[in-house]
Amino acid sequence: MSAPSHARPAGPRTAARIRSIVLHATVIVLGAFIVVPIAYGVLGGFKDTGQLSTNAFGLPDPWRFGNYTEILTSATFWRPLFNSTFIALATTLIVVAVSAMAAFIFARFAFRGRELIFTLFAMGLMFPFAVAILPLFVLLRMLGLLDNPLGVILPQAAFGLPMTIIILRTFFRSIPREIEEAATLDGCSAFGFFWRILLPMARPAIATVSVIAIVTSWNNFFLPLVVFNDVDWWTIPLGVQQFSGQYTEDTARVLAYVVVAMIPALAFYAVAERQLIGGLTAGATKG
Repeated sequence: MSAPSHARPAGPRTAARIRSIVLHATVIVLGAFIVVPIAYGVLGGFKDTGQLSTNAFGLPDPWRFGNYTEILTSATFWRPLFNSTFIALATTLIVVAVSAMAAFIFARFAFRGRELIFTLFAMGLMFPFAVAILPLFVLLRMLGLLDNPLGVILPQAAFGLPMTIIILRTFFRSIPREIEEAATLDGCSAFGFFWRILLPMARPAIATVSVIAIVTSWNNFFLPLVVFNDVDWWTIPLGVQQFSGQYTEDTARVLAYVVVAMIPALAFYAVAERQLIGGLTAGATKG
């Protein structure tokens, strides 16, 4: 009589396989929601409006490269690109500089009312931008900042301060006190410690908030729409709107413009991806 075989239970292995299948299926579905619209826009830019009506999801026949070449040689793309880049970089510089100093005070100094003031900054995350647009417009008009890039840069920087301060304060608080005490014993002032030691150590966190500020400014449509009446100051999102209004029946060219306008942002993210992920990982580990 043969001995009974002792087979290992297949329950845990089956559960793990099911979880893996569900995870892969979820990733594929989410990826499809991202890839399919982009692929539709890219291919749509090589068609004309007639092809989009009769063959919306098929390959272009014939391929029309003129949509992309005309946009790349047109001032309606390069001028808004320069404006968006200038406004995004200026906004990021102000946000990071001001937030870093404020976060340093909140993280390394103890004073009465510190947590209350920090809570007021944090409450700015719950303040919807659309609610402030009317009084903001009146204020900008009184200050003469309409049709002025500062009319977009300064409000964007103000609304970007709460999140940036929260992220940097968390990172600054994770720096050991022993490092600051050693720097003080070596004759380093508070500002010297902030400038020479703390900021270089916080480079991943600064890179993270810089990427967030640039992407937020790059995608901002509502504020430039309210501030800029002069076409020469329109940004990339407004340039898309202008192009759509100018070629209301040429949907293929609108798609081509949208695709070309995405390239600078995608290129920037590809370059900054490692710093962004590294900053988020470092912040989560230290926190």
